[in-house]
Amino acid sequence: MSPAVWVFTIIGLLAIVAFDLIVIARRNHTVTIKDATRWVLFYVGLAALFAVGLFVFSPGQTGGEFVAGYITEYSLSVDNLFVFVIIMARFAVPSLAQDKVLYIGIVVSMLLRAIFILAGAAAISAASWVFYIFGAFLVYTAIRLALEGENDEADFQENAILRGLRRILPLSHDYDGSNLTTRVDGRRMLTPLVIVISAIGMANVIFALDSIPAIFGLTQDAYIVLTANAFALMGLRQLYFLIGGLLERIIYLNVGLSVILAFIGVKLIVEALHGSHIDDIGAIHLPHIGILTSLGFIAGTLFVTTVASLIKSSYDRRRVEVKVRIDD
Repeated sequence: MSPAVWVFTIIGLLAIVAFDLIVIARRNHTVTIKDATRWVLFYVGLAALFAVGLFVFSPGQTGGEFVAGYITEYSLSVDNLFVFVIIMARFAVPSLAQDKVLYIGIVVSMLLRAIFILAGAAAISAASWVFYIFGAFLVYTAIRLALEGENDEADFQENAILRGLRRILPLSHDYDGSNLTTRVDGRRMLTPLVIVISAIGMANVIFALDSIPAIFGLTQDAYIVLTANAFALMGLRQLYFLIGGLLERIIYLNVGLSVILAFIGVKLIVEALHGSHIDDIGAIHLPHIGILTSLGFIAGTLFVTTVASLIKSSYDRRRVEVKVRIDD
């Protein structure tokens, strides 16, 4: 992409972030399901319009790469929501303050992810063997994710950075609504929201260690990687309020995400082998995995995962209801 396109894109993303901040500042009530639904559709619509623009004005397969990357990043980000729920419950964040906490935490993580993306793009352009490292890391992550099982409170523990912040910063013991600062005995102090925001931001960055190599397995275009991450993260906050209760029913999410990560990891390794002029391993031919194949596999895996999860959850719920009736 030309420098002008980069500039206009960054300005557009900053304008959306600023607009979101204005909405939060004017909101004086907790986020409702109606609010969350409207904003999720708004951000998904923005991503769809951006994809249409790429299909129309950008040559080649950049449009398809963005769609595949956006779906991958969005689906991997859903796993973040489990940790967000745990963090909010662990710190007993007031309902009115949760929107603001998520907003600041996600904006901070967007800036940090941009640094990771640029570093990853530079590494890939400098040495093709980085594909082998990314691919092996994704396969390892897929295996680990599949073996972890369901998300629970053990997925979040205060790390050394958060504990250090507690010791260094002048923190009050109680919240003051959605304010980041408050006065205690005439002294200006930070509220615990600062720690919560730090936890949200760090959780997002940790998840980026998996998701950024994954999207580089679909495209090596830094512009596509950056915009797909930005659009996925911008819609993540509203998704938290929309499907927070539904998350408990998507019991096979880890399995589905592990399959996607393993697929992209293998794809990266195969592309690295092709780059080393290795097209066959013995009698096995290494196929070229195109973006349409990748997109179809990712979408199909997410569909099967969601349907299977909802069927299993519904079955388990009926069994519990039957057991309660029998016991009564």
